[in-house]
Amino acid sequence: MFAAPKRGKEGLPGDLAPISRHRGLGETAYATLKDSLIRGAMQPGTKLTLRSVAEVLGVSTTPARDAITRLIGEGGLVNAGPKTVIVPYLSLSDLDEITAIRLSLEGLAAEQATSNFTEADIHELEDLQERINRGLDEGRYTDVLDANKDFHFLIYRRSGMSRLVTIIESLWLRMGPAFNGLYPEFAQSRTGVSNHLWALRGLQDRDPAAVRAAIENDIRSGYRRLSSQLVAAGQDEAEVPT
Repeated sequence: MFAAPKRGKEGLPGDLAPISRHRGLGETAYATLKDSLIRGAMQPGTKLTLRSVAEVLGVSTTPARDAITRLIGEGGLVNAGPKTVIVPYLSLSDLDEITAIRLSLEGLAAEQATSNFTEADIHELEDLQERINRGLDEGRYTDVLDANKDFHFLIYRRSGMSRLVTIIESLWLRMGPAFNGLYPEFAQSRTGVSNHLWALRGLQDRDPAAVRAAIENDIRSGYRRLSSQLVAAGQDEAEVPT
């Protein structure tokens, strides 16, 4: 049974909390909101007001405004009125373009990461996969998305290519909220689990091509599910990227 994620003020994620005063408030507010979007903690259509963001993060309106303005510029949020922004919906053309780029860049990061992986890294991935499995079993899909983000970016960071990881983050900034649309179907089919297990197998075997193929298959699996939803909603049909 679907377990609805805890929500805070005005629909913001319940896990958002006041931020530390020891770092620049604007930068920290931006990083906190950005990470929440990347992890899929906010669904498309979620409304954010300047006041609600400031109150949830425990800051004044100035750093909250700075964070929101930056995220609008990066496409993670869009204006919906004079004092309201929303998490944008993903169009089919957006999905097609982002998926094509993800296949190239995330595949590259996974391939480059393989030789840098340690046994400790593999154990960490296994622990994250256990978190994903438990979340799927119990219908805690926000937890699944959270662990899924950590699973992927642990691999990508091990590529040693920091600029590449930053670009991938910018793609997930747009994709993260849309990943909510994968469930509950992915909980039933366990398609993502299968892809992750193949990635783990490739990392254990030190097989860069296998790891890249597993990550690319994971991206394609998500694409098929999300594109079918958009087509059903009236978008023109598109081919799955090859």
